[in-house]
Amino acid sequence: MTSLRHNSPVDLALDAARESILAVGWSRTTLTEIARRAGVSRMTLYRNWPDMQALLADLMTREWAELVQVDEHGANARDRVVRSAVATVQAVRTDPLFARIIELDPELLLPYLLERPGRAQGLVLGAVVAQIRDGQAAGEIRAGDAQLLARAVVLTCHGFALSARTMTGGGVTQRKLDHELAVLLDGYLRP
Repeated sequence: MTSLRHNSPVDLALDAARESILAVGWSRTTLTEIARRAGVSRMTLYRNWPDMQALLADLMTREWAELVQVDEHGANARDRVVRSAVATVQAVRTDPLFARIIELDPELLLPYLLERPGRAQGLVLGAVVAQIRDGQAAGEIRAGDAQLLARAVVLTCHGFALSARTMTGGGVTQRKLDHELAVLLDGYLRP
């Protein structure tokens, strides 16, 4: 197997877990299968992860963090936040691993939606907070607690990333919904 990123045992294992999830789903993926695909021993896996959940958490953090889009070409700071958010939602929604998890093992996402944020969500939140603070300093985003505004933006994006396909049809496309997300966020952040 050729690694998508590096050749360290950790990266090989994460690449192998990704491949296995794409092939058979998370619930049918085993540490034995990941070790086989990665060309490493099961002990190597156990040295890095105590169980499959920990491995999944690392995989999701790596994968989702790479999908975060930061637009640096928008007309102003608010436009950059909006464009970044919409582009990230589109990237997540069209990501093959995300789509496969939604298709076969959607319950894996429930803890991150109902109980606690994951590390990738923390990274996203940090990026949005920084963008909002920059926009507030420039007078291009409304005043308020940047953490609170960023959390509202992220929560709004969750629905558009996870449920947009349930709202399509009758002339409504994901592209049209993405436009509405941009309008919604722009209005929310406007001073």
